[in-house]
Amino acid sequence: MALESLQDLLMDELCDLYDAEHQILRALPEMAEAAKTRDLQQAFKEHHEQTKEHVARLDRVFKLFNEQARPKPSEGVKGIIAKGRVRTKEASEAEVRDAALISTAQRIEHYEIAAYGCARTFARVLGEQEAVSLLQQTLDEEGETDKTLTRLAEQHINPRAHAHA
Repeated sequence: MALESLQDLLMDELCDLYDAEHQILRALPEMAEAAKTRDLQQAFKEHHEQTKEHVARLDRVFKLFNEQARPKPSEGVKGIIAKGRVRTKEASEAEVRDAALISTAQRIEHYEIAAYGCARTFARVLGEQEAVSLLQQTLDEEGETDKTLTRLAEQHINPRAHAHA
């Protein structure tokens, strides 16, 4: 797809996000299973359900533009997930593994926050207020997930991982 307009760029961003969300849907159950801490397991399970809604919102945004929802390989998220799998396998202590899982999840969240923020801004410039609203909802939820992960890391996971040093 040639990127000849801001709308083309928005569609490219949405296609990347569509693939990223599907990759995340596949990775979150693995991450929940690998986590030792119940709060972290629960956070991953809740975000899995929330991610299903993110995909549904993206479907709605595509329809607003009379476009077919289609994934475009999100190499960024693919790489983050792959590195996270390696770290998870290499972590010999459960607490360190949980810290690695949070690190992976936050990298993914930051990728999504950047991508959704750009997509929302493109939609705003294009005057597509309904798309702006849908993308902002997801952006807000991604930000809350990031805050939840930070809270878990700072209050529980990282101090326990440090105790195993």
